[in-house]
Amino acid sequence: MNYPIISSSLLLLSLPLIAAPNNSNNTSQNQPLDTLIVTGRALSHYKEDAVSIGTRTDTDIDRTPQSVQVLTNTLIEDQAAHQVTDLYRSISGVSQDNVSTVTFRGFHQDEQLYDGMRGNPYKGFFTVPQLVNVEEVQAIKGPAGALYGAGEPGGVINYVSKKPTYEQENFVKLGAGNKDYHSEQLSSSGPINADASQRYRLSLYQDKSGSYRNNVDQDNQNIDLGYAWDISDDSSLTVQYTNIDQTLHGARLRGIPTDDDGNFLADDSWNANEPGDHQALDAETFQAKLEQYLTQDVSWDLGLRYFKGEETQKYHESRGLTDTDNDGVDDAIRRQYRDQLRTNEGVTLSSNLVFDLNDHTILVGTDYTRNTYDYLYYRTNDPDTLSLATPVYNADVSQYDLALRTDSQTVSQQLGLLLQDQWAATDRLDLVAGVRLNHFEEDFTDHRNASNDANYSDQGMDTRLGATYQWSDNIKPYTSFSTGYQPQSASDQQASVGGPFDPEQSQQMEAGVRTYWLNNRLNVNLAVYHIEHENVLQEDPNDSDMKIALGKVRSQGAEIDVLADITDRWVANLSYAYNDTVIKQDNEDGIQFSAGDSRRFSNSPLHQLGLWTRYDLPSLSSSVSVGAEYVSEQYNRDHQKVKPYTVYDATWQTQIDAWTLQATLKNLTDEVYATSGFNRNIGSNLGERRRVYLSAQYDF
Repeated sequence: MNYPIISSSLLLLSLPLIAAPNNSNNTSQNQPLDTLIVTGRALSHYKEDAVSIGTRTDTDIDRTPQSVQVLTNTLIEDQAAHQVTDLYRSISGVSQDNVSTVTFRGFHQDEQLYDGMRGNPYKGFFTVPQLVNVEEVQAIKGPAGALYGAGEPGGVINYVSKKPTYEQENFVKLGAGNKDYHSEQLSSSGPINADASQRYRLSLYQDKSGSYRNNVDQDNQNIDLGYAWDISDDSSLTVQYTNIDQTLHGARLRGIPTDDDGNFLADDSWNANEPGDHQALDAETFQAKLEQYLTQDVSWDLGLRYFKGEETQKYHESRGLTDTDNDGVDDAIRRQYRDQLRTNEGVTLSSNLVFDLNDHTILVGTDYTRNTYDYLYYRTNDPDTLSLATPVYNADVSQYDLALRTDSQTVSQQLGLLLQDQWAATDRLDLVAGVRLNHFEEDFTDHRNASNDANYSDQGMDTRLGATYQWSDNIKPYTSFSTGYQPQSASDQQASVGGPFDPEQSQQMEAGVRTYWLNNRLNVNLAVYHIEHENVLQEDPNDSDMKIALGKVRSQGAEIDVLADITDRWVANLSYAYNDTVIKQDNEDGIQFSAGDSRRFSNSPLHQLGLWTRYDLPSLSSSVSVGAEYVSEQYNRDHQKVKPYTVYDATWQTQIDAWTLQATLKNLTDEVYATSGFNRNIGSNLGERRRVYLSAQYDF
C-alpha cells in the first residue's frame, strides 16, 4: 500500500450527534406507553426508526412530514456495494445521470451532505463517491431548502460516516474478482482508555480493477482516521480526517454513440480515450463536531468541515460522428483533446441549538459555507478521427497544439439562519413549521479577460409546513409543503446578458402514508408529490446574446417502498417510483437538460423498480440474496432514446468462526445496457458488464 504519512495531529475523529432528549417523541407526560413490537430482520436491520436528515433533530421517521429513506450498513454490506451507484436501486426516485450526478425525482443534482454538512470532496469533479467509510446513506426527497439552503428541488443525499466505537472492532478484509480486481482493507476501532471515554478509529483501504472497456482501469486509496472524546457526561467531541486518492484511466467514460433508437454504433468495449488518458483526484477532508447538553432540556452542537480536492483530467472527447469513406454511413468520430485542472476548496460551519419544551421542540440553526473553485482548461482539435469498428489507439499527445480556453476562479459564500418548531399538538398529531433566511454571494474572476469578472449577491427565504398523524398503530399519514431555491451564477448576472435575475425557485406539495401490517412484519410506505421549478435561465429568443428567466419544469409522481419479513428467514426490500418530469415553459431552443420534442427532462425515466431479497440458512451460517433493478426508457438531451434495462445481482455469504466469506455476482446475465444518455456526440453511458467479487473478512 502506498499511503501518505499522516501527521499525528490529525488522528482525531467523530461521534454520534447528541440531540435533545425525547426529540423523536415530543409527547406529553399523560400519553400511554407505546406497545412493545418485535420486528424481524428486514425491519430491524434494513430500517432506521429515527434520523436527523429530515428535521436536523433526532426525530422518528414516522413523525417526519416528508419522504425520507435510509440505507443501513447491513443493506450496504449485503449488496456488496462499493460505490454509491451500486445503491440507486434501493432509493426510490433516484437514478444515474452522467458521471457522478444523479437524477432525483426527475431533476439533476450533484450536491451531497456529509454528516449533515456541506463539504463533498467529489463535488465539482467527475469521480464517484466510495462507500468504504460510510455507515449509512440517507435521502430526503423534494426541496430541502428550509433545512440546508440552496439546492436542486429533487432532494439531497446525506452520507453518515463511520465513527469510533465503544467496543473493540478489528478486521482485515481481502477482495478479489474478475477483470484484475483486488482490494485490501485494515480497520481498527475501539476504546483508548478503560471507561471508553476516549476512542479511536483507523481504516486503510485500496483497490484496483480493470474493465471490459478499452484502456480503462481504476485505482482507489482511502485513509480514514478518527478520535472521539466524551469530555463529560454532557459533552463530547469527535474529529475525523479522510484522505482520498482516486485515479481512473480511460476517463471520462461518457459513453458510446447511438442511433436515435438507442442502438450502440460500436462494440461495448469501444472507448474514445487513449491508454494514457486519465482523471486523478487527490482530496482530503477534516471534520470536527462538539456536542453538548447545556441543561436537561437544551442541547447544542457545533460542526466544522473542511475539504480540498484537486483533479487532473487529460482525455479525448468525442465531437461527433463522421463519414470517412464517403459511403453515406458514419464510421468514425472526430475527437478533441482536453487538459483540465480543477481545484475545489471549502469550509462549512454548522450549529444547532435545540430546546425541548414539553410539546415543542424548537430548533435554531445556522450554517456558513465558503467555497473556492479554480478551473484551468486547455483544448485542441488536433486528434485524428477514431474508427467505430476498428479503433487504433496511437495518438501522440506531445504533438498537440493546446490553446488556453479557461482560466477562472469562482468564490461563493452561503449563510443561512433556520428557525423550526416541531409541535406535538395532540397525542396523535405532530406539526412542523420551519423558515430559513439565506444570503448568497459569488465572485467570478476571469484571469484571461477582466471584463468578464462579475460579482453577485442575493437573499432569499425558504419555508416548510408539514403534519403527521397517527391514525392507528398501523397507519400513519403525513403531508407537507416545502420550497427551495438555487442562486444564478455570477457570470449570468451581468447586465450585458440581461441580468440580474431572480434565483431559481421550487416548491413541492407531498402527501404520503407509512403503514405496518402482519404484526409489523410488513412496512409499506407510499408518497405522491408535485414539484414546480421556475426561473431557469434560457436564451432570449429575440436576442441570442441575452438571457431571460423563462424556464419552468414540473415534476410529479408516486413512490412505494416496501420492507417485508416474508418468513423468519426470508426478507425483501422493494422500491418503485413513477416520475413524470416535463418542460412547461421554454423557448424554441428548449431548456437545459430537456429531451427535445418529448418535453421530458433527459435521464428521467417514467418507471424504476429496485428489489433486494435475502434468505438465511442458519444451519449453514449462510445466506443467499438476489437483487434486481429495472429502469424504463429514457431520452438524452438530443432526444435520442436510452433503452430500458433490467439487471440482476446475486450474493452468497457465510460465517465460519471469525471469518466472513462473501461471493457476489453483479449483472448476472451479462446484460449490455446504458444507464443514461448525454447527447448525440457523446452517446450513452454503459452499465457494468458481469462482475465477480469475492471477499474474505477476518475479525480479531
